Amino acid sequence: MLRVAIIVGSTRPGRNAEAVARWVHECSRKRTDAEFELVDLLDFSLPLLDEPVPPSQGQYTHAHTKAWSAKIQSFDAYVFVTPEYNHSTSGALKNALDYLYKEWNNKVAGFVGYGSAGGTRAVEQLRLIMAELQVATVRAQVALSLRTDFENYKTFTPAAHHEKTLDSLLDQVIAWGGALKTLRPG
Repeated sequence: MLRVAIIVGSTRPGRNAEAVARWVHECSRKRTDAEFELVDLLDFSLPLLDEPVPPSQGQYTHAHTKAWSAKIQSFDAYVFVTPEYNHSTSGALKNALDYLYKEWNNKVAGFVGYGSAGGTRAVEQLRLIMAELQVATVRAQVALSLRTDFENYKTFTPAAHHEKTLDSLLDQVIAWGGALKTLRPG
C-alpha cells in the first residue's frame, strides 16, 4: 500500500493551510488505494537550514533534521498544500524542502494551492524545485481562491467541484507513486 503525505506547507500564525490540509485528508480517507497522513511543518520546528554538509550527502547532525528525514523517507508520494505568498510558496515550505535530498528522489507530488490567484504561481515555483529534487509532479492540481473558497478570506468553504479535482489529483499521485516505487531500492 502506498503511503502519501499531505504536507501542511505553512507555519504562519492564523494560517489557512491547516484547514485546507484537513479537508484534503478528510477527502482522501474515503479512498482505499493508499494510506494518507497529515504532516505539519510546525511539528518539526525546522530553523533556517542549519546543516553544515549539503543535504545530498545525507550526513545530518541535528535531531530536527534526522526526524524530518525519517518522516519524509517513510512516504512514497506527497500532496503539498501551499499558500501563495508574493507569487511563490511559503519560506517555511521551501526551507523544509531544502533540508533533504535523497529522501525526495524518485517519488511523486501533487499540489493544492490557495491564494488570490488560486495558488497557481506558488505551485509553478514548487514544480521547479521538485524537478531538482527528482520528484515527478502530476498535472492535476487544486486551485483554491481566497475570494470564493474562503469566507472573509479566513473560513475555508470549498466549492463542491474541488473535490472532483482533488480525486483526479489523487488518482494521478497514486498511479505515478506506484510506478516510481519500482525505481527505489526495496
